[in-house]
Amino acid sequence: MKYRVWLLPMTQQLLDSEEIVTELDISHLTIEDDTPVDNFQSEEQQRLLVEPLYSSKALPAPFLAAANVGLFYKLKGDPIVPDILLSLGVQRADDLSQRQNRSYFVWEFGKVPEVCVEIVSNQEGDELTLSKKSRQKGKTTIKKEIYARIGVRYYVVFDPLKQIQGKDEMNEALLRVWSIAPSGYTELTLAEGITRIGQSVWLDAAGIGLALWEGQFEEDVTRLWLRWCDREGQVISTGAEGREIERQRADRLAERLRAMGIDPNEV
Repeated sequence: MKYRVWLLPMTQQLLDSEEIVTELDISHLTIEDDTPVDNFQSEEQQRLLVEPLYSSKALPAPFLAAANVGLFYKLKGDPIVPDILLSLGVQRADDLSQRQNRSYFVWEFGKVPEVCVEIVSNQEGDELTLSKKSRQKGKTTIKKEIYARIGVRYYVVFDPLKQIQGKDEMNEALLRVWSIAPSGYTELTLAEGITRIGQSVWLDAAGIGLALWEGQFEEDVTRLWLRWCDREGQVISTGAEGREIERQRADRLAERLRAMGIDPNEV
């Protein structure tokens, strides 16, 4: 399939093209492999970082939040697949029958995402250091370096089960965030990272923050979660939480009306 696009300077560089208008053929790219790779906690965590952004309207539209979608930044080679990506000022195309609309192609959206999140589930993800398996396969670049190279503003690593805690990795932190700078990434979180429930970090260019939260999500089990938050560190409600908050407010209002001798059903 071929189509015409106008390339932004960054996209033009990523594609190694000097032309302003070109023909792009993506028929050779594998955009879906249908291979389940995540455990239950990672899959739930991904939903918790996507659904609230849409149900709460915490960010101005348009924006795109997605889990496990290929981020294609060049025409040759494999994409990088963040657990979560957040891209501001863009809108997903309606027609998903077209291949160019089913993944995040940088040359289609005209920009890279502002935020990419990696949720560590084992020691093979190459988030901050190359695993033994990756070295055996000849890989030379960790995910952090790729995200920095293509200009993703914020790179987030969440290690809830403490799988990568070495000196050059999380170093006992549960959450670390890096921000792009001319020389690459600089750490936005403190040197020790975020280690405790309730701690948060504000991503100024994205207009939203991230916080460690402990509670129940979709089941009656209390776990550690990574959640979006406001500038004060208050977590962004899921749709279900938002409805429960509204119900509680309505119940309190009804109680006050009854105390005043007013039937709330008649108001």
